[in-house]
Order: sequence, then C-alpha cells, then structure tokens
Amino acid sequence: MQEGLLTKELIKKDSPIPYYFQLEEILKGEIESGKWAPGQQIPSESELCESLGVSRTVVRQALNELVNEGLLYRRKGKGTFVARSKIAESLVQNLTGFYEDMVAKGLTPITQVLEQKLIPPSKKVTAMLNLKEGDQVIKIDRLRSVGNGPILIVTTFIPYQICPALLEEDLTNQSLYAVLEDRYKLEIARGRRTLEAISASDEDAKLLGIEEGDPLILLKSVSYLEEDGSPIEYFEAKHRGDRSRFEVELIRQRRPRRPIEEVLPPELPPSNIVVE
Repeated sequence: MQEGLLTKELIKKDSPIPYYFQLEEILKGEIESGKWAPGQQIPSESELCESLGVSRTVVRQALNELVNEGLLYRRKGKGTFVARSKIAESLVQNLTGFYEDMVAKGLTPITQVLEQKLIPPSKKVTAMLNLKEGDQVIKIDRLRSVGNGPILIVTTFIPYQICPALLEEDLTNQSLYAVLEDRYKLEIARGRRTLEAISASDEDAKLLGIEEGDPLILLKSVSYLEEDGSPIEYFEAKHRGDRSRFEVELIRQRRPRRPIEEVLPPELPPSNIVVE
C-alpha cells in the first residue's frame, strides 16, 4: 500500500453516515479515479483497519458491498483485487452475435480461431440442428477478447450441407452472422437462448486467464432461418463471470380491451323500493 494513500482523516467520526458506507465510498473513489487499476490487489483488511482507524467489521462490510457490486473480487488465500469492467451483451429482442454487440458499443473485439473443422455431430448437436443420419457439421472454436483480456470461449456448430464453403472462411475479424447473411444469403430470423451458471474447467481457466472453478456464465443458443424456419446454428459460449453482464429488455403484452358493454354488470331487475 502506498504511504499516505488512505488516512484516518478520511473517515469522519462525527458524521451520522455509517463508517462502513464512508469506507465504501472512499474505496470506490480509488477505483473509479484509476488510482487502483483493474487486477491490482488492494490493501489487506488489517492494513485498512490500521490506516483508517476502523474495526475489521467495518472493513469487511465495506468490502462485501463492493464485491457484491462487482467492483472488487476475492481470491482465496491471496487477497482482494480490483475487478475489470464488465462487458454488457444483449440477450433478447435483437438477435445479434458477440462481434456485432461489441462493435455497436464502440469496442474492438478480438477473435482467435482455435479450431475450425468438419466433424460428425454428437447426439445433442444432431437434435439441436435437426440433422439426419450421416449429416456432418462445421465446428468452430473461438476465443473472444475485448480490451485487455479474454471474455469468452464459444463453440459453434453449423450444418455442413447448408454452406460447405464456411469451412475455409477466415473468421478472425468478422461476424459469423454477417458472413452467413451477406455471403451465403442465409437470413437468420429468430433464436432461442438459455443461461446457466457453471464452473471453469482446467482448460477453460487456461484460455480465459482465470482459475479452475471460477464462475462462468454458459449461454446456449439455437438460431433459425427466415426462409423455412430450419435451425442454422447451435453454439455454447462460456463467459467469464467477472467480466460479463447480460441485458434483458422485456415487453409487456397488453390484453385486448373488451367492449364496454361486456364489462358493465347485467341490468338489475325492477325494484319495489321507491326513493322519494
């Protein structure tokens, strides 16, 4: 920890604002100002207690709040570190791919094609793409990065008989969806996506620069053609949990309004009571 970076004078002991909240704002300021860079280890709990003159309970509560907000993360036995900013992706309403999402946000996606080959599909892929016996698929493994590090690993399966030339396509710096639509005239109309939480395998961890067992978000997706509704693509994307956030836009379906005469109560029978 740098000398003089955090001092006891920063905590206002005569303020009605709780100490933990004051500390949370102080630490947040260090992060947002850039004094603490992404990936940098912050002072230990004991160092914060000593330099700011607060209890360990106060420090832990402030750190827990910042971890929950995604500004910090902990590594068991190593300490607490500044988290990298999360990359937001659209999940519904607009069917776009990672490349298109990042370009739309003004970011520069980097793709490393790990594998691109022709294989016989597994039973799962066969079912997802509604394939026939003997059909083959193009399998594409890619490592996607933005800024200073990898974000996700994606494995994509495309029916070979639909666009065999895709096997030789260079997908390093272009959108797969754009290639399918512009070059092969395969218009994608809709898709179905699911999300679930998983843990990183040893292989995942090495590729993504994280530790085995770290949280990942697994996104599975099937996309369908506009022409006949047949499935054109199935992919599984493993996103780093500390770098990814999904945005969902929901639309409320309004029920048609009933005619007013259907809403009014039925006409009451004549009454024998006379009101004067």
